[in-house]
Amino acid sequence: MLKLLPKDTRALLKAALGEIESDTVFTNARIVNVFTGEVLPGDVYVYDGFIAHVEYKNPGVIDVPVKEKVDCHGMYLIPGLIDAHMHIESTMLTPRNFAKAVIPKGTTTVVTDPHEIGNVFGVEGVKYMHESSEGLPMRQLIDIPSCIPSVPGKEFTGAVFTSKEVEELSSLERVIGLAEIMDFLGVIHGDERMLSEIAVARAHGLYLQGHAPMVSGRMLSAYLCGGPESDHESSMASEALEKYRLGLRIDMRESSLTKNVKEIWKGLKNSRYFDTLDVCTDDRESEDILTVGHVNDVLRLAIKEGMDPIDAVKSATINNAREIHMEHLGAIAPGYVADLCVLPDLRAMDMHQVYFSGKLTAEDGKLLADIEDRTYPIEERDSMNFRPLTADDFVLKAPIENGEVTVNYIEYTAPYSAITKKAVMKVKVENGRIILPDADTKFVAVVNRFGLDHIALAIVKGTGNTTGALASTVSHDSHNLTIVYDTPEDALLCANTLKECKGGLVTVKDGKVLALLPLPIAGLLSKLDAEGTAALARKMKEADREVGLTELENPLLRIATLALPVAPEIKMSDIGMIDVATQEVVPVFVD
Repeated sequence: MLKLLPKDTRALLKAALGEIESDTVFTNARIVNVFTGEVLPGDVYVYDGFIAHVEYKNPGVIDVPVKEKVDCHGMYLIPGLIDAHMHIESTMLTPRNFAKAVIPKGTTTVVTDPHEIGNVFGVEGVKYMHESSEGLPMRQLIDIPSCIPSVPGKEFTGAVFTSKEVEELSSLERVIGLAEIMDFLGVIHGDERMLSEIAVARAHGLYLQGHAPMVSGRMLSAYLCGGPESDHESSMASEALEKYRLGLRIDMRESSLTKNVKEIWKGLKNSRYFDTLDVCTDDRESEDILTVGHVNDVLRLAIKEGMDPIDAVKSATINNAREIHMEHLGAIAPGYVADLCVLPDLRAMDMHQVYFSGKLTAEDGKLLADIEDRTYPIEERDSMNFRPLTADDFVLKAPIENGEVTVNYIEYTAPYSAITKKAVMKVKVENGRIILPDADTKFVAVVNRFGLDHIALAIVKGTGNTTGALASTVSHDSHNLTIVYDTPEDALLCANTLKECKGGLVTVKDGKVLALLPLPIAGLLSKLDAEGTAALARKMKEADREVGLTELENPLLRIATLALPVAPEIKMSDIGMIDVATQEVVPVFVD
């Protein structure tokens, strides 16, 4: 278990006593105290990356040796922001390029679950995320993916994780937890895979991160008895409150895909205590990070909804540190790591300066720290491993030649929701082919890209595109190739285009590629920096709107959760439609 400890405790003690020179003193600061909820004038002394002393009694009186004075000019001083749960892969950036984007926003620590690349490249993918984030002027802590695949036997990915893989990855230096335990049914019913992984994690002192969408009542109690300690999947006020009352830590999530801060605060705002209310970004794209922010934006939104700014700061600092069982992180107090942000306005949450372990890393939105660009062999590996396809592979063939058939299909419950339900309708059949009834109804294909000849077809309604085709190898969590389309020819063009560029996102209409976002690293990550990736993403969004996705503020990853068989209520995998509650395959055609 990672511990944040000073290199020389004796020297830190002497600096605290003023017997030796501190490296830096932050003076004329309005210190946000996350223990008492006060904002107090004071001075903060830093020695070798740790806080040696906080002076509240006589602020401004610097009567001990110090190398450098930082005048905060009456601005606020808060701990560096922590993201309790996120996926670097969802930014489409490498760990190093991600760091360049988020550090100026005040993020000094993230807890990342690399299960996206883990589904593609297995243990080697997780080790790549660990190795490539070494030596950064921020802290990228890693949780071991717990559910690869998310549901065994119902989707097929590039790897299978068991307690053996958890044991192996526990030895990595910055591994601190077992990541979102999304097979909640496996936990609830005592599945051997999940309980053995939890046992190994506990044996290594790792914390257990939860994932329990819409889980309630006795099932929620059983899930908690299984060990998970947090949850970032609450989407309704009543759901968040039920979990909060039972002691589950609630992560207020505001991602590019799912926006829950407003509803969660509505459910919890009348609570007396907010000690177990945390924040996370989960899946946030590079463009959103550049334009609106990272953790600082989540806090900005929570404050706008009525959360006290000091409670908001606490939720993203000491609360998040306690969630991940990390000592000496998330507060401005002696013995704590000197991760600090200087900012003029707690409501605006725009950072003037960002310090990591006492060193200035960013100022007024610009990165000052030097982050060396590095390359790794795994970044050149091709993960698009499927046979040559034809248009016929994307034809959903009916059991009759002509007439009508009744089909089960997937329907989105709302334009902004990732929740889908099973529905039934009659469709026409001509020459053995299904005729889509309207522009809102499309075919969906999931193509296994890990060497298995699996291509599953079905019908989906409510994705938003009224014409053409959308395709993505960012397809939580299997990251198989998912295509939503109206003609087999457009679907084939999507598949071939993404195979040629080693994965990514593409939008096609009438046999023409409208936009392409190549993600050649595992079909998930760009080799470009945040600005370059965001520029391509903007073109993708314009193309998505051209094919009908006009209701969504951010249409880029609309289909990304269509193939996630742990998210309510029915989803698609490379073997067919999956009923999330029963984990049974749902046939397309109703007998």
